[in-house]
Amino acid sequence: MTMKLKTGLGALMAIAAFTVAQLASAADVTGTWIMAVETGAGSGSPTFILVQKGDALSGSYKGQLGEAQVTGTVKGDDVTIEYKVEGQGQTLAVKYSGKTDGKSMSGKVSLGQLGEGTFTGKKQ
Repeated sequence: MTMKLKTGLGALMAIAAFTVAQLASAADVTGTWIMAVETGAGSGSPTFILVQKGDALSGSYKGQLGEAQVTGTVKGDDVTIEYKVEGQGQTLAVKYSGKTDGKSMSGKVSLGQLGEGTFTGKKQ
């Protein structure tokens, strides 16, 4: 083999290995999750039941704010979960955004006018 061919083959193998690693690391978050949420407005441990199809998330939220249907995305290890709840004549838009490995997740939670906080979660 010529040196040029070996180098090209090595680069091709590295690219293939990287591509496989990327596919393998695409987290699947389908399942039941218990989150630990800390905000200025208080803390809680809501339950999410998530279903992932490709990049799209759907499912349900149940916690101190009531119950709601959720939507979101998973792109690589980035996860976003959103839902809206009604209370006292107002709609509250909630957004979780963070990182996941498919077994755990953590990041920031935005509670609209109630402020922001952090969350960590574990798949059950």
